[in-house]
Amino acid sequence: MKTPIFDFIEKYATKDSVRLHMPAHKGEKYIGVEPFDITEIQGADSLYHADGIIAKSEKNASKIFGANTFYSTEGSSLCIRTMVYLAVQYATENGGKPLILAGRNAHKSFINSCALCGAEVNWIYPQDKSNYLECNVSAEQVEKGIIESKPIAVYLTSPDYLGNILDVESIAKVCKKHGVLLMVDNAHGSYLKFLEKSLHPIDLGADMCSDSAHKTLFALTGGAYLHLRKGLKLPVNVKSVMALFGSTSPSYLTLASLDITNLELSKGYDLRLKEVTKRIHEIKQKLISCGYSLVGNEPLKLTIETKKYGYSGEEFYKILSTEKIECEYFDSDVIVMMFSTCNHESDFEKVEKVLLSVRKRSEIDRIAPKFIERKRVMSIRDAVMAKKRVVKVNDALGKVLAFDSVSCPPAVPIVVCGEKIDQNAIECFVYYGIEEVTVVEYK
Repeated sequence: MKTPIFDFIEKYATKDSVRLHMPAHKGEKYIGVEPFDITEIQGADSLYHADGIIAKSEKNASKIFGANTFYSTEGSSLCIRTMVYLAVQYATENGGKPLILAGRNAHKSFINSCALCGAEVNWIYPQDKSNYLECNVSAEQVEKGIIESKPIAVYLTSPDYLGNILDVESIAKVCKKHGVLLMVDNAHGSYLKFLEKSLHPIDLGADMCSDSAHKTLFALTGGAYLHLRKGLKLPVNVKSVMALFGSTSPSYLTLASLDITNLELSKGYDLRLKEVTKRIHEIKQKLISCGYSLVGNEPLKLTIETKKYGYSGEEFYKILSTEKIECEYFDSDVIVMMFSTCNHESDFEKVEKVLLSVRKRSEIDRIAPKFIERKRVMSIRDAVMAKKRVVKVNDALGKVLAFDSVSCPPAVPIVVCGEKIDQNAIECFVYYGIEEVTVVEYK
């Protein structure tokens, strides 16, 4: 597997050239990577008009993933904005309404994309509404939603932040049956392609899919893929849409890391992944035998329901942090740890040793408020564009949310823009430590 982007940058970094182009650091080392940090000079190609080294590298990635694959240096967020725009244009082209049927645990980048593109959303709520980060929707639920609302596309998050993988294959068959596009936020699942049996959404029948290569593969932060099913006919040029939302100054460091990722994936990655997932499975089985309660079925993620073991998520984080183990995410109820093939055996041994040394206590019975359906008062776009003000959570009852109020991670809104804030929403805000919200200010 060749690495045309990296090769070009490496060669340029060793040249004794007078740099009269951006960036302003001119290759001088401050952090250390500056010699490799360039802009679209002659021969470096251009991300949104690629016909040189970037085009060659994207072609390599397309072969690896079995799709039409495009690079993003702005994470899956740019890919999601592109997917939503393409769905809206697809609706316009086919005389349909720009309505998307979506799993309720969508990342806020999807909400923002709908506001920007004018897409309307009908939500699919989880069968078990105990945690707002999960949305275990079934093919039957999706089909019911398609028949009732006649959307142009279905949008799902799989895997979700806690490590739950949906039955994408069954849902894809339903979407195909009804002529509806299937879009999947696969930000946490780039590696699923390389399992012994691929669980990657494109292989399971999805039409469009976003992958964050930096989350589970080898890319630098911001490195992501937009995958389109081969043969998918769209009314607009994909690169033009990405350029509509993306920066005109994409990071060549990130592009080079995506390029190197192609090489790493071609060097026995599947075998290393098999070993690592086996090791994580062993740890999970030991934890379960000691009384731990785990969430999800994602092979590279370890999510613990800490209260069932007698600890709040905050307490558990302190235990791990004291032992110099830094987790991906924690809240009052769970703690999430993400592994990859770059973790060493010593990492697994340490995590296993520390977790097994924690003494089980009586279960904490204080649980999160049950997540219920919200009443939509106005469209996402109208709410985002409306006059607004910030209020304390306890003063927000009956008001309409204008901006999402959650940080990243996990970036899943408790209330979506345009929905009325009810008592349950306030209880959820308080439970998760949200003190202020931005609401629509009516005249």
